[in-house]
Amino acid sequence: MIYSFYVSFTDFSGTNVPEFIGLDNYKRMFSGEDQYFYKSLGVTIYFVVLSVPTAIIYSFLIALLLNRDVKGKAIFRTIFYLPSIVPIIAISFIWLWLLNPDLGLANVMLQTLGLPTSQWIFGEHSVIPSLAMMNLWTTGGTMIIFLAGLQDIPRQLYEAIEMDGGSRFAKLRHIIVPLMTPSIFFNLIMGIINGFQIFSQAYVMTNGGPNNASLFYVFYLYREAFQFSRMGSASAIAWVLFAIIMVLTIIIFKTSRKWVYYEGDGAR
Repeated sequence: MIYSFYVSFTDFSGTNVPEFIGLDNYKRMFSGEDQYFYKSLGVTIYFVVLSVPTAIIYSFLIALLLNRDVKGKAIFRTIFYLPSIVPIIAISFIWLWLLNPDLGLANVMLQTLGLPTSQWIFGEHSVIPSLAMMNLWTTGGTMIIFLAGLQDIPRQLYEAIEMDGGSRFAKLRHIIVPLMTPSIFFNLIMGIINGFQIFSQAYVMTNGGPNNASLFYVFYLYREAFQFSRMGSASAIAWVLFAIIMVLTIIIFKTSRKWVYYEGDGAR
C-alpha cells in the first residue's frame, strides 16, 4: 500500500523506473482530461445505489420467510444459500446465457407470458439494472446474517406484543426492525464496500459495454493498469477508491448512532 501510494505520484508503466510527476495523475482524473474517470464513478455509484438497498430488502424478506417454523425449512435455507458459494465467474457465465436477448431463458419466459422482452446486459439503459438483479442471486451470506439476527430476538418480546393484541405488522415495526438494525448496519457497510469493488461481472459479461454503460470503477482501474500499462494512474485511481469507501464508511458509522439499536443499550 505504501509503495502504491508513492507510485500514484509517478509515471510508471510497470517496467520503467518510476518518474516522479507530483499530482499530475490526480489532476488528469479530476480535471476531466481522463474522460473515463467520472463515467466509471457514476456507473459504479448507480450500481451501488440500485443494488445495495434491493439486496438488503430482498435478503431480509427471505430471512423472514426462512425464520418461520415450516416443514423442510433447512432445505429451503440451503437452496437460498448455495448460490452465494458458487464462484462469481461461473455465476457470470450462467447469467450471460440466461440474459441472452435471443436465446436466453429470461426472454423466453417473458415471451411465454406475453410480456415485452429486454436487451438485458446488452442494452445501454438496462445493463446496470440487469446486473443489480443478478446480484440478488448471490445474497445468501447477507440472508444468513439476517437469519442469525432474527433467531437472536428473545421470544418473550413477541409474546408481549401478542398479549397486547398486536398484529404481525406491530411485531415487525416495534420488535424485528429495531433489533435487526445492527445486522442491517453491518450488511449496509459490506454491501457498499463490495458494490464499489464490483469487477468480475463487467470483465466476463460486458467488457464495460455497451458504450461504457457498465464501465465499473475497478474495471476502469484494471484497464489503466494492465491494458494501457499506466500503473501510476491506476495507483491514483485505487487511492481515490480507498478514500471514497473510507469517507462513506465513516459517515455511516457516525449516523448509525441515530438509527442502530442494541438490546439493553438503547440507541447508539
